[in-house]
Order: sequence, then C-alpha cells, then structure tokens
Amino acid sequence: MELLSKIELWVIKNLDHLGIEEQYSSYCYIAIAFLVILSIGWIANLVVKKFIVEILRSVAKRTNTKLGEYLLQESFFLRLSHLAPAFVISTLSEFVFHNYSVFNGFIAVLVNLYLVVIILWVIDALVDTLYKLYEESSLSTKLPLKGICQAVKIVVNVTGIIFILSILLDKSPLYFFSGLGALTAVLLLVFKDVILGLVAGIQLTANNMVRKGDWVEMPKYGADGDVIDVALTTIKIQNWDKTITTIPAHALVSDAFKNWRGMSESGGRRIKRSIHLDLSSVCFLKESEVLELERIELLKDYLSGKRSDIGEEGLDLEEHGLAAPLLNGRNLTNSGTFRAYCIEYLRAHPSIHQKGMTFLIRQLAPTEKGLPIEIYVFVNDVRWIEYEAVQSDIFDHLLAALPVFKLRAFQLPSDASFAPLAKN
Repeated sequence: MELLSKIELWVIKNLDHLGIEEQYSSYCYIAIAFLVILSIGWIANLVVKKFIVEILRSVAKRTNTKLGEYLLQESFFLRLSHLAPAFVISTLSEFVFHNYSVFNGFIAVLVNLYLVVIILWVIDALVDTLYKLYEESSLSTKLPLKGICQAVKIVVNVTGIIFILSILLDKSPLYFFSGLGALTAVLLLVFKDVILGLVAGIQLTANNMVRKGDWVEMPKYGADGDVIDVALTTIKIQNWDKTITTIPAHALVSDAFKNWRGMSESGGRRIKRSIHLDLSSVCFLKESEVLELERIELLKDYLSGKRSDIGEEGLDLEEHGLAAPLLNGRNLTNSGTFRAYCIEYLRAHPSIHQKGMTFLIRQLAPTEKGLPIEIYVFVNDVRWIEYEAVQSDIFDHLLAALPVFKLRAFQLPSDASFAPLAKN
C-alpha cells in the first residue's frame, strides 16, 4: 500500500509540474491508472490465449476425443480465457483505487457485468458441446434434445439478464425473481405463442412424438416428408419435392398428424392394392383347363386338393341323381383359382413378410369397375425405392398371369376401344 501511495504522489507531483491544476490531478491519475490496469488485463488475456489455451488445445487434439474436438469447435477455451482480464482488473483496482471508493465501485460494476456476459458465453459453448456429443450417440435418434438445449439456454440467459439488472440497479436478484410473479399475466399475454411453443416443444421431446428423421404427414400445412430439425418452437420438414415446411411445435400437439416411424421400426411396409377383374371373364373351369393349370407348380397341391373335395361331393350328388348340371355341385372358377395362385405366389415371394404381419388376399364386393381382388400384404424392406420395385414386380407378374386363367383386367373404355367399331 505504501508503494502505491508513493506512486500516486509521484504521478500527481509530475502532473503539477506539467501545469495541470491540483483539482484535476486526481482525475488524471485515475485515468492513467485505469489505462495501465486495462493494458495489464489485455496482456493477461494475450498470455492466457497464447500459452494456457494453446496448451489445452494441443492436449485436446492429442487425446483425439470427441469432447476435445467439440470444445475446440465451440471456442470453449477461447471464451474461458476472457475471464483472466476480469480477475486481473478486479484485483488491481482494489489496490490501486482503494482511496477512490466511488470509482472503485464503478469498476466493480463493470467487471461484474463483464463476468456475467462471459459466463453466459462459456455456458452457451458448453451446452452446444454437450449437445453435439449427445447427437453422436445412438440415443439421439430416439430422444432429440435440441429443444431441451434451447430451453436451457433461454433459462440461463434470462437468469443472466436478471443478474445484469441486479448489478446495474444494485438490487438483489431475488427482488427481480419475485417481480416475475407479478408480471406473469402480462408475460403470458404478450408471449403467448412463444410460451405455447416452448411447452409444446418440451412435450414433443419428452413424449417422443417426433424426432429427426421421422416421415411425417400433416396435410393441413402441406407437409409430407422427413423431419430435418426439431427445435424448441418449430419443426422443419423436408417434403419429397425438396421444399421445406416449417410447422409451429404447438400445432403438432393440438392438431392431428401421421408419423410413419412405426412402419419404419416394424420392418414391414404395407401393400394394399386391387386388381379389378372384368366380370364377363369370370367363369367355371373346364376339366381340360384344370389339367392345364395343374402344370403350374404353385397350383399343383391346391388343385389336386380341390379336385379331391369336389370329386367326393360329386359322388354324393350322383347317388341322388343330381350330378349332371354344373350348378348342382361345387366347381372350380377361374377367379377363385387365380386368387389361390396369388396366395401361393406371395407365400413363395422372398420380399413378403410371412409371419407376424397381416397376409391377406381377398375378394371385395363387385362394383361398376369390376371384381376387385385385393392384395393386402407387407414388404420386408421399408425403403421407398425398394418397396416400390417389389410392389411393381408383383403386380406386373399377376396382371400378366391373368390370360392364363382366362381372365381379363377391367379398364374403362378409351378411344382405342371404339376404333374397331368405327371401322365397321
């Protein structure tokens, strides 16, 4: 302290020699001392950056861990180095300006404000680092935490603002926290949409309703595609035409939407499509046609079993003298045999789920568009391109097989259908 007092007297004395009045000498001393302290703080910052931060960087690179890599990417150590000048300035000011309590208090306020800002900056980098680490884990695909991280940042920054106000106004932080209760009604009214978004974002994340990579359909907003970002207040969806739809988080809580994640996780993708048969082509099979169809490997067991059953019923009918007309007993139809062929063909198909998922080939009610034979099965590859390829191959084959059963696919007449009539 004596040394500082001597330095102060020496500076003031020299200022007097320079012609500066005594009443201004103290202010000049304060300015000079403050500039010197700032310079020392700046040098301290440079030293920390040059040596300590560089050492930490080299250690992080040498360890070759994701944590070190992300800390460097987010400039965590660089931000941390800014704490050094704050401690230097605060410590030196206590000694240099111990006789100038007002100015010392002013510097203390500035240093405290600076510390709050730097701490917020450091916490921001730390949260981003931890989020990046989490994104690398397999758990991130099941539970996205981007919204939670944003909520943490908001809470931290609001707390930081309260501390800044308490420093500037020289009030306890508890004073401002208690004041928030009185402002709740106003805050709810002004920030209604933001608060709804915050609550919905947390609800979506906590309940695992939507996560990055999900295929989501929401016709109300024209959204149909993959979720590319789950933020706290908004969800970004890249549609199949590569456009981006941004949906408020609260809309996914209040409105209905379809998430195809269940399909992806089940490992099966549904085929639900019908072949419409021309009703005029449906008929009973003749014995010669049955023999011809028996040459098809997939139908051999089915036809032999059916012929055996029908043969036994035929013997019973003959005993009662009713065997002659077709309608007096059971007979094979080309549509029923085709349906049996569809079942056997799909049972033997390597890309169709045989167990654990619905496997159904059914005849629906006839309509003005013919007799629908519906294929309701699941492909064991959920990828879109592969699924469409399997579906197309199946229906290409079944449509091409119709003439073998003396069946025709129904289609509405076109100009080409009337061309032969026009010639006549």
